[in-house]
Amino acid sequence: MLDRAYRADVVVVGAGAAGLAAAVHLTRAGVTTVVLEAAPYVGGRMATEKVDGFRLDRIGKPLSTAYPELQRTPGLEGLVLRPFAPGVLVHSGGHRHRAGEHARPRGARGALTAVRALASAPRERLPRGGLDRLHRAGPPDRLSPGGTFGSVDQARLGPALARLTGAPVRRLPRHPERSAAEDLMARGLPPRTVDGLLRPLLRSLLCDPELTTSARRADLALRAFVAGRLCLPEGGADSLPELLASALPPGTVHTGVRATSIATTSVRTEAHGTFHCRAVILATGARSAAELLPGLRVPPFHPVTVVHHTADEPPLTDPSLLLDADRGGPVAHTAVISQVDPARAPAGRALISSTILGPPPPHTDEAVRAQLARLYGTSTSRWELLAVHHTPEAVPAMPPPYDPRRPVRLLAGLYVCGDHRDINSVQGALRSGHRAARALLADIGGQVPGAEEEPLQAAA
Repeated sequence: MLDRAYRADVVVVGAGAAGLAAAVHLTRAGVTTVVLEAAPYVGGRMATEKVDGFRLDRIGKPLSTAYPELQRTPGLEGLVLRPFAPGVLVHSGGHRHRAGEHARPRGARGALTAVRALASAPRERLPRGGLDRLHRAGPPDRLSPGGTFGSVDQARLGPALARLTGAPVRRLPRHPERSAAEDLMARGLPPRTVDGLLRPLLRSLLCDPELTTSARRADLALRAFVAGRLCLPEGGADSLPELLASALPPGTVHTGVRATSIATTSVRTEAHGTFHCRAVILATGARSAAELLPGLRVPPFHPVTVVHHTADEPPLTDPSLLLDADRGGPVAHTAVISQVDPARAPAGRALISSTILGPPPPHTDEAVRAQLARLYGTSTSRWELLAVHHTPEAVPAMPPPYDPRRPVRLLAGLYVCGDHRDINSVQGALRSGHRAARALLADIGGQVPGAEEEPLQAAA
């Protein structure tokens, strides 16, 4: 039982990536902070289930080395990222095609140049402020005959991505306000490029099967893909919030504490009394935030289902993200996760994780197995089902009009952050926590070190 008279400068409600990032920034600025989390663990949707030596992410969206907020957030210096092979594999017309591994937008400089240096640097010599280690992927797998993109396709793909991502970021607010699907049709790109790569890639990056997301948000997602490498945190998605929590002073984070009401100077809890403070940051999911602060907008969400299997042998020796351009089943993308990050499976076992953009279909396991047999070109009958994780409110939807900077300051002493206030990604959650800490400190006369306003570049 916590002391009912506990006082702190700031109480953060919610120990997801946004709340923990805000707490770390405030603590580094000398502000005493308490973090309250209703769940028995930190991380929110960045949760990882441990089953018989396997580490199974509930959502498991890949990160990008082009996320500048990963490098700006104190406490993440020790984050280990395991990269997928460059580009992606796309299954189309019975073949697997590798695409996007050499795409780079013309005119991309500044932060993107620094990110390329990070992605190619030896593990013992990373740029200052970079991630602790970036493990490099091995050689690409042998594809089926005719499976790689031909010279004509590569010649089309490079200019297409350059056209989509090469414009200066400052022009992004002038981009027409329309959906990603409408934008792809209006660009005049070759149908093979659009249907063979861009649609399946954007569906997976945005967790949006119909591409109703704003074209501006889609532009940022493509920029991050082109500028960096898709990666997974070593050991599971929960390693990122756990690193943030461990960077806070002992006793800062309290799990199993549910807030029932908040004000600018106090937080009342269900069973642990009232926490008094100078300011409150609300860092829960959008729906929980609206329950505590009626009137906050609750966006629609993209549901996500992740199906985890294990096998004796990996069906693909290349650590690639495999997309299904044919949409020949419920799975949008799949990967042999143990090839990307061996720490996620026991020795001698392969972990295959597959993502469905929506609720689980009837007879989920059978439907997924049939599709994976086609995608990987192998029998899946002896694979063992480990878990099916369905998250109805996995990713906040961002239809047009697109606002990447929803206010985090509601009034002096009360702030709100999360991926529903920024970009709907880990990058957005971390950055919204940073913005909330900066706004709070401005109100009380403090400053977050290094908190200058950053461009939107690579912000997907």
